[in-house]
Amino acid sequence: MFAKIRLHTALFLVSLIYAGTYSLAKDIMPHYMQPLGIVTLRIAGAALFFGLLQLVVAPGERIRGRADNLRAIASGVLGIGLNQLSFFAGLNLTTPINASLLQTVSPIVVVLASAVLLKDKITLPKLAGVALGTVGAAALILSRPSNGAEAQNALLGNLYLLFNATVFGLYLVIVAPLMRKYHAFTVLARIFLVGGVIAIPIGLPQAIRADYASFPLYIWGEIGYMIFFLTILAYLLNNWALKYATPALLGVYIYLQPVLAVLIAVATGKDQFTLDKAWQAALIFVGVWLVSKKPKPTASPAPAPASELAAE
Repeated sequence: MFAKIRLHTALFLVSLIYAGTYSLAKDIMPHYMQPLGIVTLRIAGAALFFGLLQLVVAPGERIRGRADNLRAIASGVLGIGLNQLSFFAGLNLTTPINASLLQTVSPIVVVLASAVLLKDKITLPKLAGVALGTVGAAALILSRPSNGAEAQNALLGNLYLLFNATVFGLYLVIVAPLMRKYHAFTVLARIFLVGGVIAIPIGLPQAIRADYASFPLYIWGEIGYMIFFLTILAYLLNNWALKYATPALLGVYIYLQPVLAVLIAVATGKDQFTLDKAWQAALIFVGVWLVSKKPKPTASPAPAPASELAAE
């Protein structure tokens, strides 16, 4: 019982941390710091943390072999570098609710990437889910922001976030064999190092230009939240929970995250939830549910009882 409570607590905290990010980041961007500057602070802090942690927890372990090293590089480029750059660039331009809903299309990308890279079969329900999710995401991307919502360029921001969901879905497929073969901290230390090589040179000028002396205390708190809670704690909790959670349970929390994000965005006045967003979200949710649904195993028919044979 206690193990189940710990698992649900970890998954809920991960969902809550991600959900809060969509609204809190809007306080920082673009007035106090540009999006790529935040990415630089996040990745630099996480790379240092996971690098030191790996030295303590798994000091002798290294990613070995050409294939695994190429996979680690691809994971760092997609899952850390491009993922973080596109997420914050997109969130800076669009609204928190749009951003949170578009993040849920990652399972659809995972299904398509698995079909191409791992030769997994796409069933008819999964194909229908891809179609519904695509229609919902397209409608959301092309929609206009709600009245009062903060959006500099919603269309471009939504496209950035669609790209973000795509590269993150690819990352999940590519990194999975590494997570099964090596210690999680060994993998995280390597991919954050690779991501830092990609993202830090791009975002460093924005990080340097920020006027840190003008930051009020709550902005410092939100930047600390981005570095510790979003980048470090969420990764640690997520990796631990993935070892014990069933696909069905993970699916529940996939849907919980945007719900929490909507509640936080509306409560803090960062966005408004409209009927248009409701049906767009419904299409995406149904699509994700269909692609995440496991096909029922086909069992060989059991011999019919004598009474049934007689009835036939």
